Order: sequence, then C-alpha cells, then structure tokens
Amino acid sequence: MPTITIDDRPIDVPPEATVLDAARKLGIDIPTLCFLEGYKASTSCQVCVVKLLDSGRVVPACGTRVVDGMRVASETPEVHRLRRTALELLLSDHVGDCLAPCFFACPAHMDVPQMLRQIGDEDHRSAIATIKEDIALPAILGRVCPKPCEKGCRRQGADGPVEVCELKRYVADRDLASREPYLPACRPASGRRVAVIGAGPTGLAAAFHLRREGQAVTVFDAQTQPGGRLHHEFSEAELPRKTLAAEVGVIFRLGVELRSGTRVGREIPFDDLIAQYDAVLVACGAVDKAEIRAWGLAVGSRGVEVRAGTYETNIKGVFAAGSATRGKCLVVRSVADGKEAAAAMAQFLAGKPITPVQRPFSSRMGKIQAEEMPEFLARAADLPRRDDSSYAVDAISAHAAADQAHRCLGCGCPAHGNCRLEHYAAMYGADPGRYRDARRAFVVVNRGGSVQYEPGKCINCELCIQIAGESQEALGLTFVGRGFDVRVGVPFQGTMEQALGPLAAKCVAACPTGALYFSQVRDFVPLQDLSHPRSVSKRP
Repeated sequence: MPTITIDDRPIDVPPEATVLDAARKLGIDIPTLCFLEGYKASTSCQVCVVKLLDSGRVVPACGTRVVDGMRVASETPEVHRLRRTALELLLSDHVGDCLAPCFFACPAHMDVPQMLRQIGDEDHRSAIATIKEDIALPAILGRVCPKPCEKGCRRQGADGPVEVCELKRYVADRDLASREPYLPACRPASGRRVAVIGAGPTGLAAAFHLRREGQAVTVFDAQTQPGGRLHHEFSEAELPRKTLAAEVGVIFRLGVELRSGTRVGREIPFDDLIAQYDAVLVACGAVDKAEIRAWGLAVGSRGVEVRAGTYETNIKGVFAAGSATRGKCLVVRSVADGKEAAAAMAQFLAGKPITPVQRPFSSRMGKIQAEEMPEFLARAADLPRRDDSSYAVDAISAHAAADQAHRCLGCGCPAHGNCRLEHYAAMYGADPGRYRDARRAFVVVNRGGSVQYEPGKCINCELCIQIAGESQEALGLTFVGRGFDVRVGVPFQGTMEQALGPLAAKCVAACPTGALYFSQVRDFVPLQDLSHPRSVSKRP
C-alpha cells in the first residue's frame, strides 16, 4: 500500500487512490468544484491544485493518482495564488449576481429579496423578523429613507422599481398595530454593561443590536423623549409622532434602559461612564468639538475620529458612530452605523479581535441590456406599480401588498449560500473583475419548466451529464456547441424534464454554481460542510 505525505503528514492509501482521496482521509480540506464522489473527475476547474514537492509540478488533486513516497503541499502561498487565479478565471465568464443589487444599495445591507418573498407569501411575521436582522427602525425608515434600494432595483429600467420602502413600512406598521409586536430573541446575559450616549437613530439602532447580543445597555440622552433628530427634522405628516414613539418603545421593551434628561458631561461626567461601563458608544449626533476634546477623544474635520470599519476611538473601549463621526448624515446611514458599531463592540466585549466590516463576496453582472430585460421580467408578476403609494395598513390589503412584492425580479442567484464557487471565491479572496471583459448574454433555458438552466453560470464540470447518464435517461444531457460556445444541453432539442426525470434533484444538488435549479425554489439551505459566504474567512 503506497505511503504519501501531505503537508508533512504521512498516510497509507490504496494504489488506486487520488491525492484528493488521501487528503480527505487526513481531514485536509482541498477545494473542489468539478468533483463528486463516485463520478469520474473531469479536472476542468483546476481549483483543487496541489504541488508535488519532488518534481515541482502543480497538479489537480482530484485526478492525480498516488505514488509511493509522493510528497505533496496543499497549503502554500503559491498553491493559494493558483487556486485564486483559477477561481478568477471561472468568474470572468460567470453571468449573474450572487446577491441582488438592492442588497448593496441599502446602507444597512438588508436582505430585501427575502423580505419581498415573505411578503409575497403573506408571511408578515417572518418578514418583520428578516427586516429587523438589519434595520432596528423600519417603520421610521419606511417614511424618511431616500430609498437607495429602489434606485438599485433592476426593474427601474423597465416599468419602475419595486416599492421596497413602502412594503417595508407596511410590514412594520402591521407589526406595531398587532397585539404582540415582534421582539427578537436576545442572547443570554453576557454580564457586560454598555453605555450609549444619544437616543437618536444611531444610538437606538446600536442599543437594539447590542441588547440582542446579550449586553446590558443604558442609553443616556439630554432630551426628555428618545428619537433625537427625528423629532425636529421631520414634520408630523412625514413621520407621525405616534409611530415614532411606538417603534422606539419596542427597543426599550427588549430591556434597554433609558436615562432621559441626562446630559453626559454635565449631569454625569464622561470619565464616570468609562469607569462604570465595559464599553461606551458616542452616538450623540453632530458634536461640539471642544466638548468632545475635553472628553479626551480625538476629533477630525467632521467629528470624532474612529478607525475605519471598527468604529474604535483613541480611547480603549470607547466607540463612536453616526453623525458624531460623519457630520450630519442620512438617517438610514445612521441606523446602519449603529448596527455595525454594535457588531464591533460585541467583539470587543467578548475579548475577540475587532475585524473591520467587510462587504460579502458577490459576483456582479453589472448593467443589463435591453434585450435581457424580458428574461428578468419573466421571473416576476406582470403588474404595474401601485398608483396609491400610501401603503397604509388600512388602505392596502395583504393580498395587494403580496402582488407588489411579486414584482421583484429575483436578481440574486437562487443558489446563494449553497454555491461552492461563491464560497471558495470568498475564502480565497478572488477578484471577480480581474479577468472580466465583455460578458455573455444572460439567458435562462427551459423557462417555465420545473428545472431551469443558466448557461452563463455553467463551468462545464460534466457532473449533471454523468448523473443523467447513469440511469439511462431517455435523452439525458450532453455538451452542445463548439469552442467558447459549448454548453450543457438536451439532445434533439428536448426539455430538461425529458432529460432528467427522477434524477433532476440529484443534478441540481450536484451543480457547484447554481446553473441548474428548480424554478419553484428560491431559498436554498446552505451546504452543511460550507460556511455561509457572508461570514467566510479568507485563507492566508
């Protein structure tokens, strides 16, 4: 039985084994896209490359048989660089968005498509839960936000964007009007105490997310009513004070303590907060620079100076966010800052290194062409935008709101979170635009059928062809076309249903890029052995 060494770890394996087999036996994770246990390795993706130390050759682990005495390196800077390049080459020909443009257009990065699907199902409880994962004040933002998410909506280029803000407000208003407004679950008490200076949008959002993490939060505000700038920047018609009070009240129902009419620096010294609390957040809006300097904080041209992405000030345990650091900013930006600052503070309170906020990886298709718009519109309800944009709870039915939600084009990939290309691209820090030039057209094959196929996402791994062929399907799948135009197709112009039959589910599950998917399924459960791309760490 041959003995080989991978990363200085010896192992005995059968003579027919591959380097990948040996690595898996050792528990070494080598990325693969075109390989599936029990099927012939095509070695087409080249993501599983390793280095043979004796010859200096770089080979695909899935297609290289072991040789006695072989020495292999799987985790070197050179190997990582080559894997990243292979991923970037695959992404250069990839047509599609991992995440919808509205996700990136929203400063709080709310999962807009998920919310719209839930509204479309008239599942408003799930919709408000989705919203409050990222936005603490949706009823307020639904009225005062300038709607950057709608500016990013791809339907803007056809018959007008989906009315995301109005639908978000509708769900939030329904929730506030219910007998039991939604209260997210909070983690067990951490034993840590946090002081938040300012009960404006930033401070309230931070308090909300910190409390969810199990922190004991006290908000200090000089005014008698929480809300800060929301009280004087918007009229009653723009932001009813009843709505403001109700939504802010939910935050304090979570167990956040409010000390109103308490000005830090006057009623309570800033140094006392540092001494009494484990962390402090300065979220008091546009600051008096002289007063802030007296607290010992570094001040720049726009306000308190903070480390980019972590919201840390020059004083350990003191953070700052929102208009206190930016000067006056949009309310939605303030709410997003509060969420991100809370995440940084939670890391600090747990004794972990504070990692700067990073955008999740996403392959992005860019601007779509006029001839591609029908492909997107086919995904959505053929309905006009509502003439009545009030979306008041008593003015629109749940069914009418669902109809508007169904206008969403579903621009994000249905396999997001379950795509190995996405996962490994995030892990290795691949740049989707490194080799990208003019892209292929966005096309969906078998539109209207149960199984749909997007050639622009296919990497020609051959897995679906092998799977379809193993049970002697009547037609099966094959490669059609020549050169750069080669793609998976059905012989004799048959349908996917004719090609796959009972093996459709197996083919969809095996697809490493989401090129194959069921039309009725929009939410995929992430693969059990993969971390979610939004939280994956890059390899060194």
